[in-house]
Amino acid sequence: NETKPLNTPPPNHRTEYSCFIYLFLYSLVSSSPLTPGSSGQHPLVQNQTVTEGRTAIMTCRVEYNDQTSLQWSNPTQQTLFFGNKKALRDNRIELVRASWSELTISISEITLADEGMYTCSLFTMPVKTAKAYLTVLGVPEKPEIDGLTKPALEGDEITLTCMTHGSKPAANLRWFRNEKEIKGAKEVNASGKTFTVTSSLQLLVDRDDDGAAYTCKVDHVSLLQTPQQTTEVLEVHYAPRALITQSLTFPQEGQYLKLECVSKGNPSPDPVLWTKDGGELPDLERMIVQGRELTFSALNKTDNGTYRCVASNHLGTSSAEYILYVYDPNAMGQRGPDHALIGGVVAVVVFVTLCLIIFLGRYLARHKGTYLTNEAKGADDAPDADTAIINAEGNTHAEGKKEYFI
Repeated sequence: NETKPLNTPPPNHRTEYSCFIYLFLYSLVSSSPLTPGSSGQHPLVQNQTVTEGRTAIMTCRVEYNDQTSLQWSNPTQQTLFFGNKKALRDNRIELVRASWSELTISISEITLADEGMYTCSLFTMPVKTAKAYLTVLGVPEKPEIDGLTKPALEGDEITLTCMTHGSKPAANLRWFRNEKEIKGAKEVNASGKTFTVTSSLQLLVDRDDDGAAYTCKVDHVSLLQTPQQTTEVLEVHYAPRALITQSLTFPQEGQYLKLECVSKGNPSPDPVLWTKDGGELPDLERMIVQGRELTFSALNKTDNGTYRCVASNHLGTSSAEYILYVYDPNAMGQRGPDHALIGGVVAVVVFVTLCLIIFLGRYLARHKGTYLTNEAKGADDAPDADTAIINAEGNTHAEGKKEYFI
């Protein structure tokens, strides 16, 4: 049997021995004196940011290189590549480009554990290094909404909670009600390298919330193209409210009339109950009930009265009333009584206004004429204006009874 030398390593350990050789060369070159021309050689790198699960590209360049080797090492100072030689057995790490002026490697399926400071070394004497920080973004999980009770009752106070895990940096949660943004209370908790973000929304449930869509959306730098969101539709049960609408404003004898009981509630209050003057409907041949509608095929004076509809569900009861008065078409004429009354009121207002204008005009004109007459009389024998006014005041009592104005 042939005996193998003891210093021959097994074939599957060649990579590990190569690493040791590279490290030995590294330490040897580092302790060597500076060679001429190496002072102008500097490795150039850039910080990188990559989303978890994707691929990071790490590039190291040298502008002036005299055929000196380049090396990439990870945050734990493990050599990844020495020139074009792979030193670490990791299938995720691949060589992209290797030359005297550039060493580029790729790391696929990036995890949060890959984050840290990577070093590019240029084996001059002494060795020159450049450091690039690899930032890994943690992708937040799809948010979950808790606290939604189905169905909720009108008047209840509920708290909706939205939560997402695994974001780095911490994600932002936004609430929307039917696509309109509303504000919630945010809370952030660290969990290792990632964050758990929670946002709560307090609601006082109203009937208008029935069918409303509440959406929780995650905003994060890693989700620029594919935002994460969850939507829940709120179902609210509430007591009905009844209202009667009519098809005619002034119903007349012989006309067709439809009354509708508009009752909105959840669950739906079907069917509704119609009564007249507190009792049952008297003439079911002309008064037809279909669902929420009460129709009269041909009105007459006997239909006058108070009609009520009652709507109910398990949360409550509501009713509405309508007073029906059937008009005589012959008595109403071409124009309704309201038009005649309005016309009479307008005529009276116009007449009173004209009388006030005429009286005020006559009053002002009379006083103005009296003043001018007295001033003229005082100016007959007066040498100046002051004397004219004094003479006019003295003659007021003597001449006052002789002045008239028509």
